[in-house]
Amino acid sequence: MKHNRRSIGLAGLAAVIMGVASQGAGAQEKRTTPVSIDGVKVISVETAKGLVGKAHFYDYRAAVSYGKGHIKGAIAMPYNGKSENSPDFDASLDQFDIAKLPADKAAAIVMYSDGPTGWKSYKASVQAARAGYKNIMWLRDGVDGWAKAGLTLD
Repeated sequence: MKHNRRSIGLAGLAAVIMGVASQGAGAQEKRTTPVSIDGVKVISVETAKGLVGKAHFYDYRAAVSYGKGHIKGAIAMPYNGKSENSPDFDASLDQFDIAKLPADKAAAIVMYSDGPTGWKSYKASVQAARAGYKNIMWLRDGVDGWAKAGLTLD
């Protein structure tokens, strides 16, 4: 009987340790993005709404999230980020196909993902600016802000 209690105790301790470890991993994912990016204009939901049909919109969320709802006309371009969610991320660890952006580096581009914790659009915006794109707009509030404003998603 004593052995069983100890086994349960060790199993419970392992579960607690695993829970703490997974909370730590999740904490990085929920970290908010910076509020600005050099060479990128941060835009409001209202401004983005006025650009629908006039600018190229790119959705950097997973394909499944895009399928559940996206801004009208947005192109799905899932960003596969393996780098740390921080302003000084290592872009070489990520997969981002910049060739899918317009050839015209002066074209109006709106990038978004989930919202203020959406590091995928942050990282894509940083990389596009580094590649010489001149008219990048980042909808930091993402689809979360779009939906909160009562706007519809396709």
